[in-house]
Amino acid sequence: MATTTLPRDPNTLSNYNNWKTKHTIAELAIDFKKQRLHGTVTLQLESLTERESEEIVLDSSFLDVQKVTVNGAKAHDWVVKDRTEPFGSPLSINVPGGAAKSSIVSVAVSLSTTENCTALQWMTPAQTSNKKFPYMFSQCQAIHCRSIFPCQDTPDIKSTYEFHLRSSLPVVASGLPRGASSFLEGENGEPGTVLYSFHQEIPIPSYLFAIASGDVATASIGPRSQVITGPEEVVAAKWEFEADMENFLQVAEKIVYPYQWTLYNVLVLPPSFPYGGMENPIATFATPTLLSGDRENIDVIAHELAHSWSGNLVSNSSWEHFWLNEGWTVYLERRIQAGLHGEPYRDFSAIIGWKALLDAVDKFGHDHEFTKLVVDLKGKDPDDAFSTVPYEKGFHFLYYIEKLVGKDKFNRFIPHYFTTWARKSLDSYEFKATLLDFFAPDKEASKALESIDWDAWFYNTGMPPKPEFDTSMVDKCYALAKKWESKDYIPSPEDIKGLTASQLVVFLEAMELFETPLTPAQSRLLGSAYSLANSKNAEVLVRYLSVGLAAKDESVYQPTADLLGTVGRMKFVRPLYEKLAHCDRKLAEETFKKHKMFYHPICRSMVMKDLKLKE
Repeated sequence: MATTTLPRDPNTLSNYNNWKTKHTIAELAIDFKKQRLHGTVTLQLESLTERESEEIVLDSSFLDVQKVTVNGAKAHDWVVKDRTEPFGSPLSINVPGGAAKSSIVSVAVSLSTTENCTALQWMTPAQTSNKKFPYMFSQCQAIHCRSIFPCQDTPDIKSTYEFHLRSSLPVVASGLPRGASSFLEGENGEPGTVLYSFHQEIPIPSYLFAIASGDVATASIGPRSQVITGPEEVVAAKWEFEADMENFLQVAEKIVYPYQWTLYNVLVLPPSFPYGGMENPIATFATPTLLSGDRENIDVIAHELAHSWSGNLVSNSSWEHFWLNEGWTVYLERRIQAGLHGEPYRDFSAIIGWKALLDAVDKFGHDHEFTKLVVDLKGKDPDDAFSTVPYEKGFHFLYYIEKLVGKDKFNRFIPHYFTTWARKSLDSYEFKATLLDFFAPDKEASKALESIDWDAWFYNTGMPPKPEFDTSMVDKCYALAKKWESKDYIPSPEDIKGLTASQLVVFLEAMELFETPLTPAQSRLLGSAYSLANSKNAEVLVRYLSVGLAAKDESVYQPTADLLGTVGRMKFVRPLYEKLAHCDRKLAEETFKKHKMFYHPICRSMVMKDLKLKE
């Protein structure tokens, strides 16, 4: 009789309380012609009960499952059950008699992905920078790995991995490379394929399974780091990252402890990648919007690097506790920034983050479930809850705790926390217990922690208490913005002399908060006087366009639509579509229709929800 204990992750249909994936072997061919992955994935599952469960249930979504074997023998008693939105169609496999506790059952599934796969983006040569070769990449966070292969698709389960990936183009994966071998000649003039192998000896959750294949070149950006990107972009990418990469690593190691993953590489993807970065182990996947030619946007790499400890090594047990991944990561990212640029820079970054948090809370509504630190995702798609809230509200909770106990004492807690939970997953309540236990011997710190209203931090909606920031790096930005509140202000290029791109972002975001938006004439003057309309820095350009859209400045409508056809990063795409639709609904819909297939499936789906469009 199977145990009925419910797992603590509500976003998986797998019975991972009964079985635990220990090792995963992915033997897959990348078929650019059919835009499919096909092959066999083997899961080595440990029985957690004493012959109680005769059924293994795995998450799957939009998969073509062709054959299943159990311990090498063909299984006949398996079924892909009816789909349950948004969690997919569970694959049920019968194990007659169950298995002794702690024994390993090997399940091999022969499969192919389908055109409805939500984790993969396939790009034609025309969609790539040099227009010569196709490209594909995966994005499995939060619950999309199940559309590549059946798995226990929950961050509460971690597995070691082997990747054996056959492709006609170079392959990158979230493991250490073992080399390329076994060349197969192509047919009918098609290019041949090479088998690329990787291994990941540190257990990782399914959402960190990552692969990409395309025409790429590689360059060193540090003694243990490489950048991988299109041949035409590799020189610019190398310049963008090489000055800071090893410094980031060394500062991070001083804050936590030595980097565990051997290599830290950055794969700069084509423009349709939906995120700023994805912290896939060994190979961070990054947006090309980081290549701004001024090294002003590479703090995204500090964020993804921080994930090497927070998220990748120590993981949230479910997406309801996503702040444990992202709040900790933003906290570490800003500590890295402070280590490189000085302490005022940490608060400068936090001020930018506070505006992003306010925007997210305003968008959801201040009493919305998704503005809580710990959210209820039962029956819900974690993608719908995705926002800056867990990032920034999570950061502010940790920042608040640091202020309570003192920075020196909190510094000692950081490596303790990441040592205690390394290679494991935890929830918010386990975080609380770990914190209180660590400081229990320290009467002063323990007394300070008694003042925390845990229920308010975990479950209150809306904004957290606002700390007193060091505003030394933003005062000039705010002062300039205030001048623009006067309708007759005459700007000069000298106004922004010496301001970094990040300070320009703060200046423009302050203008977005004006009770009365700029006039269209002021908006045009803003763009011309400061040359903002021609900025190569996407962070600056998007803020400028946002100010113009708020001003109903028709001169920015088409440039906004043009940008939406070249950038797929959701941080930019989603708010720009909403703001453009508010100004010119027809242009927004026409732009989306024109570029719909350029976007990653996750981005495409979210924009359709934002604009309330039907398939």
